[in-house]
Order: sequence, then structure tokens, then C-alpha cells
Amino acid sequence: MQEVHMVAQGKGGVGKSLISSFIAQYLQPKTAKLHCYDTDPVNPTFSHYQALNPKVVNILTEDNNINTRFFDDLLEDLLNLDGIAVVDNGAATFVPLMAYMAENDVAYMLAENDVRLIVHIPVTGGQALNECLKGLNQSLQTINAEFVIWLNEHNGKVEQDGKSFEQFGIYQQYQDDILGVVKLESFSADTYGQDIAQMTSLNLTFEEVKMSPDFRMMAKNRLKKFKEYVFEQLDALPLTDAELNHDGAE
Repeated sequence: MQEVHMVAQGKGGVGKSLISSFIAQYLQPKTAKLHCYDTDPVNPTFSHYQALNPKVVNILTEDNNINTRFFDDLLEDLLNLDGIAVVDNGAATFVPLMAYMAENDVAYMLAENDVRLIVHIPVTGGQALNECLKGLNQSLQTINAEFVIWLNEHNGKVEQDGKSFEQFGIYQQYQDDILGVVKLESFSADTYGQDIAQMTSLNLTFEEVKMSPDFRMMAKNRLKKFKEYVFEQLDALPLTDAELNHDGAE
């Protein structure tokens, strides 16, 4: 694998699967082979995006306990397959995943095999902010990787005591490991909000929306603008080795 993009957060309901779908759609035209994985045993939402063909990684035993050894199969794929991978990890498997990655030194193994690991962490505003920051802190402490922080402001701005996220102590402490920040602003609930909700409820990609009879022209136009808004932020980050090499050549 050239690169692994992992989406992880211990707090549920913060948009992990949606963000995974954005990352996969952004990377799909940039690689000959895209491999998507859904490791959420409770809400495998990412696996419902049929256009992305995600593989479900079942880490539950017959008595519904989590067996972290089942991550071994996923790791084999990440070490041996060509292309770029996107891995959506559920809240229920966050703690076991962190333990597995620490115990098996997964980040080092990937780096030793020339696989770049980028971890995407959603952080949402509102009442869930503190829980999100705990999950972010655990990831930053546990995984030796590069990080992209997604600020999901659907439930409120990501700020504390008048400080923006870039002024938070956790950002200041780990900013050398953070590639950048992607902001998902809270758009009008009556227009953009409903369009995005409909797209996600149908598990459609932006390309599928273009052809879907379920969306009227104005809704399609708004979603096109939303895609451009997200992808332009990703364009500003060095997310693929090809882009890194190109920048280096310049």
C-alpha cells in the first residue's frame, strides 16, 4: 500500500463515516487502486457506500465480543496490497484499535514497509467537544503518524473560552504531527443541511448525486459547491506521495 488513511474517534455520532466517504471520493481519482474498509461492528455505515466498494472487517466473535486479532487480516492487506486505503473505524472499536496499534507497533510496521499512515480525527463542536478532545488526545499519544483534524461544526463551533481550535493547548502541543485542519462549517439547515442529509441517508457519492432523480437541480448545484468547498481544503494538504514528490521537485 502506498498510503493508509484511517478515520478514528472514540466519540460516536461525529461524522466518521461521512468523512471517510469524503476522503475516499477525493482519493479515488488519484490512485489506480482504492481499498476501503469498514471496521465498525455496530454501525457499518461506510460499507453502504456501494460506489466505493468498502470491505467489512468483522472483528466480533460469535458471542459478540471484540477480538483484536481479527485486525491482523486488515493489517496484512495494508502491508501487501497496492494503492491507497481508507479505513473507517467505529466508536465501539476505538479503544481496542488503539490498544492493538500500540501493542503491535502498527505505525512502525507500516513505516518500515514504506506505507505512509495518515489518521483523520473528527472533532465536533457543542456538548460533545470535550469527549472529542479526549479521543483526539488518545490518538495523538498512541499513534506515531501524521494527522488531519476535521472540525465538524454541525452542532456548534469548535472553540473554547473564545479560542479557536488552533489556539487550543492540544493543537499547540502536537502541531508538528498535524498536517492540517479541514473545517466543515454549519451551512443553512433548510438548504445545504437537507441536501447533505439526503445524500448521506441514501449513501450516495457526489458523482452519484449528479445522476440521481432524487435531487432537483438546485440541490445538485449546492452539493457540487459543497464538494468543491471540502476538496479545496484537501487540495491544500499533502495527502498523497505523488503530491509530495511533485512539491519536492518544484
